Amino acid sequence: MNTPLPAGSLAGKTALVTGSSRGIGADTVRYFAAAGANVVINYRSKAPRAEKLVTELTEQGSQAIAVGADLTDADSVAAMMHTIRERFGSLDVLVLNASGGMESNMGEDYALRLNRDAQVNVLEQGTALMGDGGRVVFVTSHQAHFIRTVPTMPEYEAVALSKRAGEDALRERIADLASRGIGFTVVSGDMIEGTITATLLERARPGAIETRKEAAGKLYNVSEFAAEVALAAVEPVPADNTRLVGDVSFFTDYAGE
Repeated sequence: MNTPLPAGSLAGKTALVTGSSRGIGADTVRYFAAAGANVVINYRSKAPRAEKLVTELTEQGSQAIAVGADLTDADSVAAMMHTIRERFGSLDVLVLNASGGMESNMGEDYALRLNRDAQVNVLEQGTALMGDGGRVVFVTSHQAHFIRTVPTMPEYEAVALSKRAGEDALRERIADLASRGIGFTVVSGDMIEGTITATLLERARPGAIETRKEAAGKLYNVSEFAAEVALAAVEPVPADNTRLVGDVSFFTDYAGE
């Protein structure tokens, strides 16, 4: 796969991407590894898939480990961070990619626990391993980023609200992070074809993806969006700490009505 990052640009750095055994997270890990980073693949339950990615990357000469952790369990997150410290000593890049809330049988408050509470906890524990020059990236969607001003589909509303709550909670920590030399960027994208969220949404509302594609003109695929996430970890932090990927005219025009 083509990589957006220069070879060797992350040599000696360590990057953790949550929810990275597949999809956007996995391709982001691949880009970091291609740039020379040590990479930590986090998964909740899909160990074989995560280990397969480790094998793929180590065969290419990268340093990679897979660490299982339930992000909604603080002790599980602490154990993951301990493993990272023991293996690599510190952390330079943290990508908060894992999210959810459309799964069945996870409890009514699961979306908020994962998309807000867990994100804050992972940020706090992860940045404890960081020094000056560290970078944090939070991955979200336009449907969540703009939910305060632009309604979304009812099937996705609870997830969108919880993701925005997580974004807001993380943004409250920007000043503190900056005082420690740690940059923070939100990467917001339109619906991404091929992601589990898009699959679940399509199942709940058939035709949703095609309808949005027609309105936007183009939807990014997994690898294209992952490239933007990877770039956000190395390029200068935007003045508003926000990197908008893909068409936003629908959201900004609606909000301006």
